[in-house]
Amino acid sequence: MLRRRAQNMLRLSEVALRQEMYDTAAFLAEQAARLFIKHKILELTGEMPRTHTIRQLIAVLAECTGGRWREELTEFAKRRRSLLIRLEEAYISSRYLFRRYDRDEAEELVGFAREVIDLVGRVQE
Repeated sequence: MLRRRAQNMLRLSEVALRQEMYDTAAFLAEQAARLFIKHKILELTGEMPRTHTIRQLIAVLAECTGGRWREELTEFAKRRRSLLIRLEEAYISSRYLFRRYDRDEAEELVGFAREVIDLVGRVQE
């Protein structure tokens, strides 16, 4: 169910982009990435993580895996830290701040959420 919801949110973020609803697109991109990572952690451990930020979820996922995946996830989080933070901010901004996203920002975040989901989708125990 979480995987399907995450995939639906990613598709909806792309629809929001086409309809020039950039704030909504950024928010849905964050939600899609977050839910997909939670889905993978649940799949691997049978437990739902209590943390919410994408960076923390990636760290939890890295701990659930071994060897190559642990290293790859950790390196990804370091290398893409600023984009991960910006994706997390899309959630915070949508709820608590007066922040608007333009087309370029929203497209970048939607594309990055897709990248996160693609990486996490390949993770194996």
